[in-house]
Amino acid sequence: MLLEVLQGTEAGGFILIQDTVKYSGRQLLKSYLNTALKREEEIVHVLGFETSEDELRDGLDKTSAQRLHFHNAYSDPLGWTANSPFTVHQFTVEDISTLLKQTPQAKAVTLVIDSLSWILRHHPPAVICQTLQALKKGGAVRTVVGLLHTDMHQRGTVGSIRHLASAHITVAPETRGMGAVAKTTRRTKSGKLMQDEQIFSINEELSVTVQSKHSHPGRSHNNTDESEVDPTANLTFNLRLSDTEREAKEKLALPFVFSKEKKSALLHPGPGSGRILYEPDANDDYDQEDPDDDLDV
Repeated sequence: MLLEVLQGTEAGGFILIQDTVKYSGRQLLKSYLNTALKREEEIVHVLGFETSEDELRDGLDKTSAQRLHFHNAYSDPLGWTANSPFTVHQFTVEDISTLLKQTPQAKAVTLVIDSLSWILRHHPPAVICQTLQALKKGGAVRTVVGLLHTDMHQRGTVGSIRHLASAHITVAPETRGMGAVAKTTRRTKSGKLMQDEQIFSINEELSVTVQSKHSHPGRSHNNTDESEVDPTANLTFNLRLSDTEREAKEKLALPFVFSKEKKSALLHPGPGSGRILYEPDANDDYDQEDPDDDLDV
């Protein structure tokens, strides 16, 4: 699933790459950028807050460099000088749309934000979410790709940004030193969530190679331990039956269950069964023609 997202198999929406100080997601961002530049019909705009243009272009496909437009917000992000190309205060739908119109329009435009963490330091999360939502559905941009340093923000802020993403990739170092782990979550058009976890590596040409599925050696053992925990171990009374008690319980005849022999005896009484005989005496006022004569009705 990681390669499908990076190669833009399902175009459109908002792709979020999440990293921490333990492993940087910028190389993965550049890999997506490099793949997008190789698509001839696509133009890529980059809002660069954390890296210079030379550093960003290093390693990218040089044959399609003319389709990469870098908007420098790295040298003067707060606009302290009068000639700042782009500032954090210009992160609005109107300013970004004006920026995109300054270049020749193509069928597909990809907007790369490096990074959202820098912008979140100067804008409320609600404003960022509204801007991303408008860019995602505005029509001028085919795909929005953003890098987010999750360990710099509160969990609620990260969750709000992630909720907007049609696909988000969380990267972390692999404990066995085999590369890095990417946990990819993608939302289909029907709303279904698909998740995958893979070990990957990136070479000097920014090509991503998926090595294997990421396994959790200790997870199955932990689940086994949890399933074998006896919830009745510390009770002051016994809920279990011994073999002898269970055998006696199975042989016990319940009072409301009739065996075939008992049913036969009740339905077909034998000659020695008891009967009740009633012989009226002289004091009984019994009228055979009117048995209810003694009732005051």
